[in-house]
Formats: sequence, structure tokens, C-alpha cells
Amino acid sequence: MSHRFSPLPVFLLVCWVGLAGAPTSQAQRLTPLSPQARLSLVTVLPGEAAYELFGHSAIRLQDPVRGIDALFNYGTFQFDALFLPKFVYGELDYLLWVSAYQRELPHYRERGRSVIEQELRVTPAQRDAIVQFLEINAQPENRTYRYQFLADNCSTRIRDVLERTLDGNVRFSDAYENPGTYRALLDRYVDHLPFLKLGFYLVLGEPADRPADARASMFLPINLMEAFDTAEIRSDSAWMPLVVRTDTTYWNPRADALRSGYPVWPLTWLVLGLGAWLTWKRRDASDGVVPYFDRILFGVVGLAGALMFFLWFIALHDVTNQNWNLLWAWPTHLVAAGLMRRRPEGLRYYWMATACVSAIALLGWPLWPQALHPAVIPVVLLLVLRSGWLVWSTRRR
Repeated sequence: MSHRFSPLPVFLLVCWVGLAGAPTSQAQRLTPLSPQARLSLVTVLPGEAAYELFGHSAIRLQDPVRGIDALFNYGTFQFDALFLPKFVYGELDYLLWVSAYQRELPHYRERGRSVIEQELRVTPAQRDAIVQFLEINAQPENRTYRYQFLADNCSTRIRDVLERTLDGNVRFSDAYENPGTYRALLDRYVDHLPFLKLGFYLVLGEPADRPADARASMFLPINLMEAFDTAEIRSDSAWMPLVVRTDTTYWNPRADALRSGYPVWPLTWLVLGLGAWLTWKRRDASDGVVPYFDRILFGVVGLAGALMFFLWFIALHDVTNQNWNLLWAWPTHLVAAGLMRRRPEGLRYYWMATACVSAIALLGWPLWPQALHPAVIPVVLLLVLRSGWLVWSTRRR
């Protein structure tokens, strides 16, 4: 069974995909087209659910003479039992699917997601070149591609289709209002969901902090829509605006009223406060609640570190590489947590190294090439505090 999804995001178990309806048969031959046929970029704005946060892009082909109203969608993948492992590993293939536009639209209305359409100023020859390319691309032997979060998704594919088929006759403006880094671009969509934003900061590595120019920023559907607004196309040696007109097919006036989630920082500071209180009140205790607290603390941090390690060194994702969070989130903490029950003397040097490196991570927090989430600072402070206490408690007497 196939499902339609918006291909943006990479946050572990959260699949940044937006359902767009059931596919229809691709057997119908679309070309040749009548002179009245036209092409449009369809942009579906973000919704409230996590998998709808980044929106979606597709190409619409309308030919009233031939009765064609089709949507070319690069945001489709085959959903099966191996989807989640493939997604986490970075081996998920997406494909181009052609479906009936009027079958897709009601789904977005039901989800309260606004739909904007930009009709393209293309000559019949240019239009036919684009459609023929899409038809060939949609064939079973050609329609599959390896999804990449920042470089190859449903939005970038549409940009690339125009650049390849129009052969230098389309140009996108280099002017873009301070696009910043990839992470900064993503922040705009998750600022109202603090825990989800924290997840992004934990698993996306230093590549997310590299500058994203105007072209690269088109990996986001809204950015692609804005790029089309300022793009130009050459017709009869004259450069004209690429977009003839923009129509709002459906608008949800409540779409901007996004519900905000609970902030993360009160929780992490509360955990630090609890750890500091236990350290002070039970500083001489070797049993009771303190060992359980340490096992949970280092076990959870170690589990997070193991996931970061996997996403960097084993998974195929590029954007999760060079993750500087591993300065404080050591995968080995997971093993150390399991060995803490008897507090072997050999771990004393491990806790000493943990305290020193975690302190270095804190001191260099604003200097590292990767943006680290400020809500994590209390956790790293707690690692310094508890590992330092473990060094003191295992000293020779």
C-alpha cells in the first residue's frame, strides 16, 4: 500500500511526512497536450500535527480539453514493516507518483491546511518538455530516488526539474532575506514545539549549522514557493516573471494560531535541582535513592549518546554527522550505569574523565561550531556534579 507524505524531516522516530491521499493509476498517457494545458506549483502550508509542520510541494498539470488534472508528487514512499528501520538508517527511497488533483485537495481541507497555487509562465514547448520529463521520471524503473533531508526531497526535485528541462531558460534570484543556517530555517517551524525542537538539536549535527544560500533553502516548500515568486523565465529572448498568477485554492484563517507546547528548560533545571539536593542531603550515602538517580541519569544520557553515535557513524544520513553533543552524551555512560551497582574502583577514573570533559563542553558551549540547545546546560551541569561526587565517593580511605 502506498501513502503520500511530505518529505521533510529527520527526527528519529518522528517522521516528517504529510499524508496527501491515495494514489491513482499512472497508466494514462498525458502527452500530447492541448494548447490550453497549463502547469502550476502547488504548495500545501504546514499543519498542526508534527508530520505536517514543514508543508508540501507538488506540480499540477491541467488540460481542460483532455480532461487531465494531475498532481506530480515526489513525496511518496512505500510504507511497509521496514519503513522505520530504513528511515532511521537513512536508506529510505522516495518516488514520484501521479495522482488526481481533485482526489488530493479534500484531504488538505479536512486537515485545515491552506493550499496555494502558482501558475507558471511557460511556452507550449517548455511545458511539454517539463511534462515529458515528469512522465519518464514517473515510470516504474525511473521513479525511485534516495531521499536526503536537506538536499533531495519533494521540493528540491521540483526546482531541479525546471532547471534541467528548461536548460538555462529559468533563473532564481540569489537575493534572499538572511536565510542563515539550515538549523535556523528549521527553527521557524518548531519554535512553538520546544520538545520537538530539542530533539532536532540533539540529533542534527554540525552540517545543520552550515550556511544555506537562496538555492539550498528551497528544501523547504514555503521557501520554494517564495523562490518561484521572484524567479524569471526566458521566452523569445526576453526574461519574464516565472509565475503568471498566484491563487489561494483553500485558506484556513486559523492556520497561524499554532498551539505552543510546554517549555523544556523548567524540566531540565528541576532535574538539576533534584540532583543538587540529593548530592547535598545524601552526600555520605552509598545506598538509597542516590544510586538509582545516578543510574537513571547516566543511563538516559548514554542511551541518547548511543543514538547520536549510530546516526553519525553507522546511519547514512549526512545531516546527523559531526554531532558535538557527543562531548557530553557519551554512549559509554550506558555501560557505566550498568556497572554502578557495585561501584567498582576502576570507574573512578572514568568519572574523573566525565567530569573534566563535561566541564570543557560547558565552558566552550557558545564556541563550538554546532549550536547546542540551552535547555541541555542543566543536564551537563548535573553530569559534572554527579561524576565529581562519584570521584570523591570512590576515593581511597
